[in-house]
Amino acid sequence: MDAKMAWRNIWRNPRRTILTLAAIAFGTLLLVFMLSWQFGSYDTMINSAVGIHTGHLQVQHPVYKEKHAMRDVVAHPREVTSRLGALSAVSAYTTRANAFVLLSSAERTYGAMVIGIDPGREAAVSTLESLVRKGDFLDSADTNQALVGELLARNLKVDLGDEVVVLGQGRDGSIAATVVVVKSIFASGQDALDRSTMHVPLPFFQETFAMDGAVHEVVVLGRELAQVPEIKAQLAAALGKNPEDGSLAVWDWSELMPGLVQAIKLDLTGGLIFYFILIIVVAFSILNTFLMAVFERTREFGIMLAMGTAPGRLSKILFMESMAQTLLGVLLGIIAGSLVTWYFELNGIVISGADEMMRQFGLPERMHPDLSWLSVAIGAAIVLILTLLTALYPVIKVRRLTPLRAMTAI
Repeated sequence: MDAKMAWRNIWRNPRRTILTLAAIAFGTLLLVFMLSWQFGSYDTMINSAVGIHTGHLQVQHPVYKEKHAMRDVVAHPREVTSRLGALSAVSAYTTRANAFVLLSSAERTYGAMVIGIDPGREAAVSTLESLVRKGDFLDSADTNQALVGELLARNLKVDLGDEVVVLGQGRDGSIAATVVVVKSIFASGQDALDRSTMHVPLPFFQETFAMDGAVHEVVVLGRELAQVPEIKAQLAAALGKNPEDGSLAVWDWSELMPGLVQAIKLDLTGGLIFYFILIIVVAFSILNTFLMAVFERTREFGIMLAMGTAPGRLSKILFMESMAQTLLGVLLGIIAGSLVTWYFELNGIVISGADEMMRQFGLPERMHPDLSWLSVAIGAAIVLILTLLTALYPVIKVRRLTPLRAMTAI
């Protein structure tokens, strides 16, 4: 009986009810879309970053991440890769070795990092092959061929077929010196990477720098970002049972790229502030609507109280009215927000004028929101809770009414 009365009361003023529903639905729609947009952009940022260089995880000597010392190596990489092959959540893996060197062309000398890669496996782990702008990607049969960053090639004033002298230190402390020929030039869009890296085949690197079969990194790519913690736990447990591996550490993408994690946290904090302001605005507009409804019906409430209606029942009916409007508005917002988000998830959004910034971070031109149960649930729950809390004030106000004051109210 009370529910029927509450529902009938809602539609006594259809215009006000529709405006209230529209405000609640709009707030829910905006939150669902914006949360989906943030989560989708984070996944894109992470996958783009790990695809260029780091991978989802890396196995390294425990202190290599901090010191990058030549002698801190994974001495038996095959023992590690054999365990990776047994993990179903692992999509691909490769091995790399790194050295800080001086690179000299006929005209200039620059400091840079030379990275030894397995060309066949590297293509499955990173996007390096697709970043080649001139020449052909490295081949396992190459010896003194090199893949050079676009800005580094420009600084050295070299092009395809030119020679570059490499001078560094080997793992055993010896002088590592060789000459490489520029086979290809890549451009990742990240200036720091394009300005400071040269890639050579891993066997050639190991021979030049006296690595004795060792590497500095075993790079792992998971099938899904959500499976990274599982892979890390399984790999750490497997390596701990094998004394031949020595002391090795497993780092995930968040530990390898703390700057990206901080950027995500900063963006999320800014988003939460925006959402808080949005919800406050929506809550006050809804509160105003509820209060107007109470003021318009004050005499009606006084008559009901004079006829014997308990204040508790009156408050219950009013709260049911507020709850019905809130639930209906949130439901409409979820449907509309999901449809809008789904459309842009399929078609993407091009951020006009941000091409240069996107390129610097290795992000695609077209971004896609990620509609998920989490984004829908969080957005709807925030609006639902705050709107119901807003409705408590009119309910409490009605509960304190007396028949005489209510019937004489102007």
